[in-house]
Amino acid sequence: MKLIEYADAAPEARAMFDDIMAVRKTDRVNNFWKALANDPATMRRTWESIKEIMGPGALDPVMKELIYIAVSVTNSCDYCIATHTDAARKKGMTQEMFNEMMAVVGMANETNRLVTGFRVPLDEGLK
Repeated sequence: MKLIEYADAAPEARAMFDDIMAVRKTDRVNNFWKALANDPATMRRTWESIKEIMGPGALDPVMKELIYIAVSVTNSCDYCIATHTDAARKKGMTQEMFNEMMAVVGMANETNRLVTGFRVPLDEGLK
C-alpha cells in the first residue's frame, strides 16, 4: 500500500489531512491516514466516524482510548495499540491504568474462550 503524502494527496484527501491536523492540534498525520488517502471516500467516512465516536460524550477521553486499546489488543492490531496507547498517555492515562486495563483484557479473553470452549449456556435470568 502506497502512503500518500500531503503534497501528493487528492484535494478531498488533503482536506481531510487539514481537518485531522486541526482537530488533533498537530502538524502531521500518521501512516493510517496516509494509507487511507488512497481512497478519499473511505478516508472521509472513517475520519467523520472517529471524530464523532472519540469526541465528547458520556465516556471520558481516557476511557475511550482504553477501550480502543483493549479491542486492538484482542484483535492483534499493533498499529492501533501503539497509536491509541500514545493518545491515552497524552490524555492522562497512567501506567497503573494501563496495567489494570491489560489485566481485564487478559481475563476477559481467557473467560470468553472458556465459555466458548465449554459451550456454557446463558443463565435464564440474563436472557
